[in-house]
Amino acid sequence: MTDEHDIGDSLTALAESGEPLSIYPASSTNVVMGRLKSVDPENPYFVLELNEGEFLPPGDAIFVAWLRSAKIQFKLTSDTWPALPDQPTLHQLEFPLKCQVLNRRSSTRLETPLGVYYMASFVLNGKPYELQLYDFSAGGVGMRAAPRDAVGLHVGRKLQRVRLELGPDSVMIADLEVRLSRTFRSFLLGEQVQIGCQFANLSPAMEEELKRLLDKLHSGRQRAA
Repeated sequence: MTDEHDIGDSLTALAESGEPLSIYPASSTNVVMGRLKSVDPENPYFVLELNEGEFLPPGDAIFVAWLRSAKIQFKLTSDTWPALPDQPTLHQLEFPLKCQVLNRRSSTRLETPLGVYYMASFVLNGKPYELQLYDFSAGGVGMRAAPRDAVGLHVGRKLQRVRLELGPDSVMIADLEVRLSRTFRSFLLGEQVQIGCQFANLSPAMEEELKRLLDKLHSGRQRAA
């Protein structure tokens, strides 16, 4: 992707979705986490927001994020990565000259049925959590909760032995990693936090079980239609 308008549209979609950005500096082995805060509608610039405490070392950096059903990747370079005045986590950067789109997802996400509560339960640092699932796929799950019930679920957080209730009599235990955390307002529920998680360390047997559960839900949808 080399057209400036196409790149701008893609970056705007990333900013609107709140998808996390994983940034890989050439001079470091650490992954820096952030997101696109905004895109200038007239000029080829965007504002990068780094997570609190993150730092970009000078030099080249590769930026990677999910954009709808595909992964988008681009490279930028700076000697200083200057921050906006009095806002050390915000950096105004120029559009990349090109973006790569790769690794399209092989499976789509399925929304959980209305009126049926699919839940994710786990313990983190001694605190029990129970969040509602709103969708899941072969790659991960989406959860939502009130802000008070999502404290501590930051991007990059690893969740171990999560109990996933994926329908009547369908329970799965899996490890997850938080890849997205954003706040939105629901007309019925008020302020909510959307938590997007990726499966981690799935064994072949667990992958097969997940596929079976997805096929079961998909078949149920088709019969209902």
